[in-house]
Amino acid sequence: MTIAAILGGKGHDVVSVDGTSKVSEAVTLLASRRIGAVPVIVDGSVAGIFSERDVIYGLEREGASALDRSVGELMTAPAITVDPEESVLAALALMTRRRIRHLPVIEKGRCIGLVSIGDLVKYRIERIESEADAMRAYIQAV
Repeated sequence: MTIAAILGGKGHDVVSVDGTSKVSEAVTLLASRRIGAVPVIVDGSVAGIFSERDVIYGLEREGASALDRSVGELMTAPAITVDPEESVLAALALMTRRRIRHLPVIEKGRCIGLVSIGDLVKYRIERIESEADAMRAYIQAV
């Protein structure tokens, strides 16, 4: 199964911020949407990703003044991205190896979605449960 299939189920809606947005504005966006990260779009491309971790690290380094900085100054860059045709297992392996929880999905230079590790794990669990149900049905039929 591919990342495109995951996006097909969850949608292609991408909440993003501009690199010049204030960190305090991005924090409000993360909290109001109940999300952990957003891609940072500069000139139509993903320049980085801004996550809860970036906020924490900024606050630890600079204190409350970090909230007045621009997102571009605190974001993680470059963003690690994935192609929509990438397999779910390859994306999970990438996220585990790089210790990240969100992947912007890029097609033809444009961000067409964002997947979280939760999205991918949910898909894997549903897939395993479906296979187990099919196996039980097969065994009972024999």
